[in-house]
Amino acid sequence: MAQSEIEAIRALLSSKPRPVEWPERRKRLDEVGSVWPAADDVKLTAVDVNGVPGEWSIVPGSDSSRVLMFFHGGGYCSGSIVSHRRLVTEAGRAAGVRTLAIGYRLAPEHPFPAAYDDVMTAWRFLRDQNIPAAHIAIGGDSAGASLTLALIGRLRDAQEELPGCAWLISPWTDLTMSGPTLSSKEAVDPLIHRQYLIELADAYLPAGMDRKDPRVSPLYADLKGFPPILIQVGSAETLLDDATRFAAVAGAADVRVTLEIWPHMIHAWPLWNAHLEPGRRALASAGLFIRENLGGGSECQTHATTTSRACENRQDYRQKNVRRDRW
Repeated sequence: MAQSEIEAIRALLSSKPRPVEWPERRKRLDEVGSVWPAADDVKLTAVDVNGVPGEWSIVPGSDSSRVLMFFHGGGYCSGSIVSHRRLVTEAGRAAGVRTLAIGYRLAPEHPFPAAYDDVMTAWRFLRDQNIPAAHIAIGGDSAGASLTLALIGRLRDAQEELPGCAWLISPWTDLTMSGPTLSSKEAVDPLIHRQYLIELADAYLPAGMDRKDPRVSPLYADLKGFPPILIQVGSAETLLDDATRFAAVAGAADVRVTLEIWPHMIHAWPLWNAHLEPGRRALASAGLFIRENLGGGSECQTHATTTSRACENRQDYRQKNVRRDRW
């Protein structure tokens, strides 16, 4: 079933080739990401996050005192609250928390450090709501995962309180593009290829900026003191090595990191969770991870309906040979 489902997602993506111009690219990502809308029981509320667009979401029975703040992917140049709404809202359901999606500024109109500064603005906004840092999880996919790590590094360097945990989907951690799977997975990845990444990096980074700068390439960051991290990546991704190498670096820095490699899955596959069972199971796993690290109650004891489903799914993904490593 999962194999036929992922083939249907591949067909969806191939039916909408990536355009050349940025506005059309952004429209395409909004379309393929939102082909299945948020569920009917999700309450959505637009919010001005100190000048940055944001959107709250919550489902009945979730704990509004705990928050997942999410930064969308799109290579710093596309992606939006709309494209990732289904992903973010269902992640909130799985974790039993409120979510805050952030619409940070995009390159090339707004190159680095615009997005880097916007995610800090969003963090300040949450903390000004009197939400303890330990009750906040930060997550993101692809470029959004890198922004997640950049924000944590910035907070750590300023000796500020850190979030309770971080959740990374298909993280883009190395803007030097040195991972071997950029070549070895080229034929099986329908979305992400080296030349495309070079184009995105050129649009995002100012001329002359070191592409190993840890604010844009967290693979090269000092990760000591980071909170627990969950990394989820598909085996059919050119960015597979960005995930596995980062997990090793984080583990060597004594960070508690869990790496899940999902067979046959493509870049950011949980986006299509409405019609992709491994996407739902990945969100269930992430939900448990977030719950365990935000102190929202013991596993399988709070938010009974959502949690019991998540616990069943965690047993299920182990049975289906998802590679799961801990450091």
